Amino acid sequence: MTITTDTITIPVAGSDMGAYVARPESGRAPALIVLQEAFGVNDHIKDVCRRFAQQGYVAVAPELFHRTAPQGFTAGYGDFAKLGEHFFAVTTDAITEDMLAVYDWLLGDRQVDPGHVGAIGFCMGGRASYIANAKLPLRAAVSYYGGGIAPNLLPLAEEQHAPILFCWGGLDKHLTAEQRNAVTSAMTEANKPHIAAVFSDADHAFFCDARPAYNANAARQAWALTLSFLATHLKP
Repeated sequence: MTITTDTITIPVAGSDMGAYVARPESGRAPALIVLQEAFGVNDHIKDVCRRFAQQGYVAVAPELFHRTAPQGFTAGYGDFAKLGEHFFAVTTDAITEDMLAVYDWLLGDRQVDPGHVGAIGFCMGGRASYIANAKLPLRAAVSYYGGGIAPNLLPLAEEQHAPILFCWGGLDKHLTAEQRNAVTSAMTEANKPHIAAVFSDADHAFFCDARPAYNANAARQAWALTLSFLATHLKP
């Protein structure tokens, strides 16, 4: 499938939020908000957007650091010193403002089917996807190794609008089994539909093929599960 890409600007909270957009060739399409790791909307996140466009989704990746960093900002993997204030400025309230702005932009896009919008995020973006699903009327959400959900954001389990898929690495020292279990328990207690997939031999960031933790087998399996899950809930 031929796809097109573009970089746009979405106004939010007195700031201009850059966003990378990848589109399928033509026709009405479901949409996905693709949410970055801590290192910005980098080549990997853009590649993920293009992969989803190849699957028939309008994919938009907003730059969550727009309040404190220039448009297009990225940091190298592991370069946490460069992240500094940017990471800590991505609060729950900031994510909520950003997600509402992106959602409104999608609803105004002629190619987007407004009844079929979802979100997917990785690491920091996994937390953002969970928040988005609580604040927006999404049809599906996916959270890959989303840190910071347990314990502070567990009450948002009761507000989840759509089914959500959690993908975790069993070897992830950043997200312990106790934290993972707390998230799934909160979802179960809230009676919210969810899937929790733990890839026992995978570490944090196992899906990113630009990082040392990349696990090809786990990434392929998670991708297949993600596509099936999204097709079930997002494609008419």
